[in-house]
Amino acid sequence: MEKHIEASHEAGRKFYQDFHDKGRIVMLNLLRFKSVADYSQLASLKPEKEISGEEAYQLYMDYTEPLLNKAGSRVLFYGSSGSFLIGPEQEKWDAVLLVEHESVAKFMAFAQDEVYLKTAGHRTAALEDSRLLPISELSTTK
Repeated sequence: MEKHIEASHEAGRKFYQDFHDKGRIVMLNLLRFKSVADYSQLASLKPEKEISGEEAYQLYMDYTEPLLNKAGSRVLFYGSSGSFLIGPEQEKWDAVLLVEHESVAKFMAFAQDEVYLKTAGHRTAALEDSRLLPISELSTTK
């Protein structure tokens, strides 16, 4: 089964093309944590003791949320998850995260921020698999 942790160059290009003029966007994150966080390639971030993927992701959020706020973004929702009510039975996610960004440009600036990049490895160490789906608002009235 293929794992998805980082966006490909092509996906990033398509994201920018499709959403750069949409205004506010919400990013839907589906997260599956490793039972034990893997810091084998991230010695500079490695905690003193072994931690779970969920604990590593919490470290990521502790560092990231202030940077999101500084960029004009905000966490709308972060919660635990599990099996789909409607969807593939074998596909399960540990957590769901919704983050609102003022624009694609603000999101891109946040994602390339040097301070963010120094601690983003906690996310990599934490995740077994993930999905990131950009969403733009539709009107419910005609």
